[in-house]
This record gives sequence, structure tokens and C-alpha cells, in this order.
Amino acid sequence: MKNTNKASIILNSLFWAIIISYITIITYISKENVTSRDYLIHYIGFGLLNVSIFYINYIFLIPDLIKKRKKYWLYVVAFLMLIILSTVIKTAIAVLNPEEMMQYGSAENRHKIGANVYAIGCVFIAGFFLVSSCIIKFSVDWFSNESVQRNLEAERKSMELQFLKSQLNPHFLFNSLNNIYSLAYQKSDKTADAVLKLSEIMRYMIYESNDSWVSLNKEVEYVQSFVELQKLRFKDGASVEININGEIDGQQIVPLILISFVENAFKHGVANDPENPIRINIISNQKILHFSVSNKKSKTNKDAMGGVGLNNVERRLQLLYPERYKLNIVNSPTHYTTELMLDL
Repeated sequence: MKNTNKASIILNSLFWAIIISYITIITYISKENVTSRDYLIHYIGFGLLNVSIFYINYIFLIPDLIKKRKKYWLYVVAFLMLIILSTVIKTAIAVLNPEEMMQYGSAENRHKIGANVYAIGCVFIAGFFLVSSCIIKFSVDWFSNESVQRNLEAERKSMELQFLKSQLNPHFLFNSLNNIYSLAYQKSDKTADAVLKLSEIMRYMIYESNDSWVSLNKEVEYVQSFVELQKLRFKDGASVEININGEIDGQQIVPLILISFVENAFKHGVANDPENPIRINIISNQKILHFSVSNKKSKTNKDAMGGVGLNNVERRLQLLYPERYKLNIVNSPTHYTTELMLDL
């Protein structure tokens, strides 16, 4: 609303500044001696009349007859009536003041204007101000509608992102608690470490990830913590290779955008095969992030690959990185690979 009011004030002020400048120049050019009576008639009399028909159309006719009631034929009638009324008043003033209004040129070379010719000129002037008010009014309304649509879209986008994020956190927590439950059920000594690691991860998810952007370095540390938590599930540890190269420090990324790919590899893949480890590659160069996760597919896990996690993250990418990401998924008979290229 503030932007709309600002646009309206700017357009109206600019229009009247141009009109006043134009009238001032024309008055001095067309007359040798400009008297106070000239200013009284042109600025006070005709000026108020032009301003009146401009804002009668701007404030009342367009909003009521066109925007609200859709009475286009009635608007045309009112539009023409304003032109006729303005023309009659101006012509009457000119006839009563012929020396000032219906003559021009030097004292030696005076030219007279007939009332009919003067009236025709008044018709065009009135039409100019009314058409100008239409142009400015519709321009301001268009700007207002665009602003409203942008705000609504931003709110919708924000709400959808919050919903997606609210899905992601419980989804991750549910899986992690299942893993810790398995360790506790087995009375594993790793249970305490798993709970501690989970608390560190949850601290990042609850507090630091509330910001719109986080440092890439923190997001990578979060991925590493997640991997360490997953390793505690396996008696002999998990086979995971993490390769990090490039400019990690100083880069910004949307939080929790990478974790679903890693989580998917542990959930659906083989994590304890030394010959086929889960491979995580993170390369950041010149504001471009190359991120890939590859895992051997588990023969015992018949669930569809992806699930809530990958569907969630792909939707977030569409909203937060429109036309700034490429996601490639390779689902071979033995391996599953996700490759993400992100313009940071």
C-alpha cells in the first residue's frame, strides 16, 4: 500500500509539474506583458477547472463507474458531460474577457479568435486532462495490483516453504530416533554418543537453520555430523567417503537443502560394503556448488527411492533457486546417484 501511494504521488506530481511549466512558458511566449489578471484567469480560474475535472474523473468516476459498478456506458456519458461543462465555462469566461482570452500577438499585430474556434480548443484541452487522469489512474492501479500479487505470491511461497521445512524436521527426527532405538534395544555402548550427536544436529536444525541463509561451511558440517550419527548404527562402522574441495568458506546456502540426498543414501542403500562405499562429493568453485551422492542399492530394501525427503527438497529448490539449479538422478540397476549443481 505504501508503494502504491508513493507511485500515485510521484505520477501526479510529475504530471502537474509539467503542466504548470508548459503553461508558464506559453503564457510568456504568447503575450508581451503578462498581467495579474492573466495569472488570475489562467492559473486560478482555468487551473482549478482543469484540476477539478481531472480529479472528478480520477477519484469518483473511474473507481465508481468502471471499477466498482462496471457501468461503462454511464462513464462515457459522464466523461462527455465533463468535457461539455468545462468547455461552456471556459468559453463563457473568454467571451466576457475577450482582450485577455480571445486575442493574441503584439499590439501592432493582434489576432482575434472566434468563440467557436476557442470552444473547440477547450474541448481538446478538457479531453487531454480527462484522458491523462485515466492513464495515470490505470497506471497506479496496475502498479497496485502487481504489488498485491507479488506480496501474495511471496506470502504463499513463504507458507509453502515453512510447511516443507516442518515436514523435513519430523521426517529426519523420526528416522534418527528409530536408529537410536535400535542401538538402545541392542544395549549398544554407542547409544549415548548417538543421543549426543543427535542433540548437536537438532540444535542446528532448530536454531541456526531458521535463518533464510546459512554459511555453506555450517551446512557441510551438518552433513558430516549426520554421517557420523549414521555410522553409529553399524557394528563395524559405515563405509562412507566424503570429498570436500573448493571455496567452502564465505559461501551462503539455504539451510537443510543437502541433507535429504545423504539421508536417502543411508535409508535405501548399502552403507557397510567397503568395496562400494557411499560417496559424497562437495565441490564449490566460483559461486557454483557441485554436490553428488552415490550409493549401492540394497536388494533387501524394496521401498521406492526418494520418498518425502527428495520430493521435499526438489520443491524447495524450485521455490528458492528458480532456474539456478540442475538436479540429475541416475537410477542404474546397481547404484543410485543424485547430482546437484547449484548457483549460490
